[in-house]
Amino acid sequence: MIRLNLARAERHASILLLLAALLAYAYIFPRWADPNQNSRLNMVVAVVDDGTFQIDRYVSNTVDYAKIDGHYYSDKAPGVAWLGIPIYAGLRMLLDLPVITGLTERLANSEAFKSTLREDGSGVRTDKVRFAIAQIVLSMITNALPTAFTVSMIFLLLGRWGSGAFAAAGARAAVALSYGLLTPAFAYANAFYGHQLSAALLFGAFFWLQMRGASQLSAVAALGIGMLLGYSVVTEFPAVLVAAALWIYAAWLLLRAKRPMLLAPMTAGVLLCAAALMIYNNALFGGPLKLGYGNSELWEKQHGAGFMSLTMPHLDAMWGITFGAFRGLLLLSPVLALAVPGIVAWWRSGEHRAELALVGWASASMFLFNASSIMWWGGFAIGPRYVLPGLPFFALALAFVWCRPQARWAKVLGLALALWSLVATWGLTLADQAFPPDNLFNPLIEYAVPNWLAGNIARNVGTLAGLKGVASLLPLALMLTVLAIVWRRVVAPPDHDVRAATPVKTLPST
Repeated sequence: MIRLNLARAERHASILLLLAALLAYAYIFPRWADPNQNSRLNMVVAVVDDGTFQIDRYVSNTVDYAKIDGHYYSDKAPGVAWLGIPIYAGLRMLLDLPVITGLTERLANSEAFKSTLREDGSGVRTDKVRFAIAQIVLSMITNALPTAFTVSMIFLLLGRWGSGAFAAAGARAAVALSYGLLTPAFAYANAFYGHQLSAALLFGAFFWLQMRGASQLSAVAALGIGMLLGYSVVTEFPAVLVAAALWIYAAWLLLRAKRPMLLAPMTAGVLLCAAALMIYNNALFGGPLKLGYGNSELWEKQHGAGFMSLTMPHLDAMWGITFGAFRGLLLLSPVLALAVPGIVAWWRSGEHRAELALVGWASASMFLFNASSIMWWGGFAIGPRYVLPGLPFFALALAFVWCRPQARWAKVLGLALALWSLVATWGLTLADQAFPPDNLFNPLIEYAVPNWLAGNIARNVGTLAGLKGVASLLPLALMLTVLAIVWRRVVAPPDHDVRAATPVKTLPST
């Protein structure tokens, strides 16, 4: 456990940010009838209910499966599903209680609930409601909560990195919330995918190293950092690009602190996760290095191209995931454009050069990976979802623009870009009951706008209260407003001197 000597205002600020992010994520229910999520959910339910990894009984609800010897398996990286297995095992006992069974039946017969369903769907059944409740709980614990913690970690890390302008809680909160609420991280924070959990694990390892410091790291902590790195790859295979760089960075810190003996437990943590994955692969797919993607019955052409659908980065994909109207990150979240001058300012500052190199690699490697995929758009999606494991690192560069007093222009421009990011990201995320299809040229115009005008808003907590359309979001707006008022009363007054009240030693620049 990381023990931090933080000022009371700092602790309160980080908790408020965590609550605000978690509230925003959990208020919007995960997409149902989503083949990607269902593939992982099928594994969870099959293991707990049937005692097998075979998803034969449930395969009809997904197209993401591997077929071997006449049986079906999830073809996804198993990290999220593995975490979901013990959670669902405990949840199933609760779902069988009479009071929960009665609630399930009432939901199945709720007119407000039925109004959110597709007219051509199969309607609501009790078993489908149970499945939906499981998806909501699993998504919140395995993705929404870790993403909310990432928002809090960004805020705390920036406070630890320096004094002066970096001490301003408001500016650091703007950076953290820009990542958490104004990028595709918001869209996937409460979905049973692997991207956000993997991002949280990677950033958690980085945060642990920064806040603890290599000189104070224990063997148990080193083991924990290694397991975070290893499990990030078990959760999302492309995360190996960032995890490997983080291992090298951690090894450099340990050698610099003259503590090379801690490389052993850190590496052991990585190898434990690798061993678990290889045992799983061998048991299901016939070899320790064989992946489910190699047996994806419906995606043989895609996964057979290049190396598991990876070729070389191509220009149309590079344009598409940056400025393109279809999946362009900087069109969906233009606030991130300020990270580019932020990286320049970071370099010129001479501060934390090793961390800058790590941030540059994490951002560039995930970008090039996404641009190398023959399905770079990611199917039904919001933004370029394959870059998500590296996104919290890229967002750190915003601090070198917003947390500097000489960059007043950036704050004005940043506000305008943040407003556009809010409209675009939330507009797409909250439109209708599914992620935008991949046959549109401009999802914002062709998907978000028509659905909002028609009042087709994603299922949310307000829906259960009988609120419809945009009105269903009013409770969320009210609760976020209350948290903002609490922030002003609890955090803002000492903003000018938060570092003076925080007796921690600032880490030296690397």
